[in-house]
Amino acid sequence: MELTRRLVEVGRAARAAAEMKIRQPLARALISSSALARLNSELLAEIRAELNVEAIESFTSVGDLVDYVVKANFRVLGKRFGKDTAAVAAAVAAADAAQLAAQLAAEGRVDVTYPGGTVELSEEEVIVSERPSQGWSVANEQGEPVALDLELTPELIRQGLVREFIRGVQELRKNSGLEVSDRIRLAWSADGDMAKAIEEFKAMIKAEVLAVELTPDPAPAGWATGQTDAADFALTKQDVT
Repeated sequence: MELTRRLVEVGRAARAAAEMKIRQPLARALISSSALARLNSELLAEIRAELNVEAIESFTSVGDLVDYVVKANFRVLGKRFGKDTAAVAAAVAAADAAQLAAQLAAEGRVDVTYPGGTVELSEEEVIVSERPSQGWSVANEQGEPVALDLELTPELIRQGLVREFIRGVQELRKNSGLEVSDRIRLAWSADGDMAKAIEEFKAMIKAEVLAVELTPDPAPAGWATGQTDAADFALTKQDVT
C-alpha cells in the first residue's frame, strides 16, 4: 500500500507537470519493472483508477522509447572499494547503460572492468534509472519513477469530454439541492466532438448522473441549467409516481 500511494502521488505530479487534467483519460502509465512485480491486480487497479489511465506497464515494455541511465551508488561502493571507488564508478558510467540494466534485471549482478580489474557489482551497488523519451511526462520520487503517455487518441479525447460533462452535471445536481439518490431528466446541446462523445457514452453518462433520460434538446422552461466549455445542459428531478 505504501508503494501504491507513492506511485499515485508521483503519477499525479507527472500529470500536473504536463498540465493534464485528471479527468482526461490516458492510455497508460509506466512504472519500474521492480515496482510492477511487487503489485497485485487489486493495487494496480487502484493506481489505474487514481491516475485515470487504461493500463499500467513497465518502462521496458516500450522498447526504444526507454533511455537508461546508470550510475554507481557511491555510498555502498565506498565501503567495498575505498580509494578505488571513483575508478569503479567511472567504469559504471562508461558502460552500455541498456545492456547493464538488462543484465541487472535478469541476473541481479553485472561485471564491470576498471583499471584495477574486473569486478562483480550487485543491484545495490548500481543505480539504474529508466526515462521515457518525448511524448511522455515523467516524475520521480525516492527512486520510483512514473511516466504518463500523453498521446491522446480521438477516443481518449471523447472520454475526457464526457468526464468534463459528467462533472458539470454532478455540480448542477448538487447546486440544485438534489439528493444523491434522486433520478433526473437531462437535456443537452453540443456540437462536433462533444456531441459525438455524449452519444457514444450515453449509457455511462446516465448511470453516473442517475438520468432516466438523456435527450439532445434545448433547455426546457423551468429546468436548472449549466454548461461546460463544450456543452450546455439542463436537468430536472424525475417525478416519482
